[in-house]
Amino acid sequence: MTSGRIERRELWALPVYDDFLNWPGARLMLRLERTVIHKATGELQREVVYALSSLDLSSLSAESLLTLWRQHWHIENRVHYVCDVSLGEDACRVCSGAGPRVLSALRRTVLTTLRLQGVTNLAEALRSFAQFPYRALAQFIWL
Repeated sequence: MTSGRIERRELWALPVYDDFLNWPGARLMLRLERTVIHKATGELQREVVYALSSLDLSSLSAESLLTLWRQHWHIENRVHYVCDVSLGEDACRVCSGAGPRVLSALRRTVLTTLRLQGVTNLAEALRSFAQFPYRALAQFIWL
């Protein structure tokens, strides 16, 4: 339960059999149903999502599987989404040689450095750096 809403999650996991699904490495089919009630409005939202996993069901509990699912999305929301939206990663047209990997490493270095410096609003920090470039240099010259 989080502030302002009541959330319930139900997770189903079924083993994948080779003759049922031809997907390399897939061992589990997952179905997650989320039901959310917003306390202020009483609004009910229901969402069902599906996934495939290479994990072995015999070595996992339902709780640990749900925790792994949530951690995956935490990484997605904290890193990938930020790099795409704030740093324009998907809009970048560099696509040959080492360029994409180098730019990706630079973006993540910027993101990590700013977080280590205590920046909580990346978009605001980037706007400030665009207006006052010397502030950006001051953030990165701490060796």
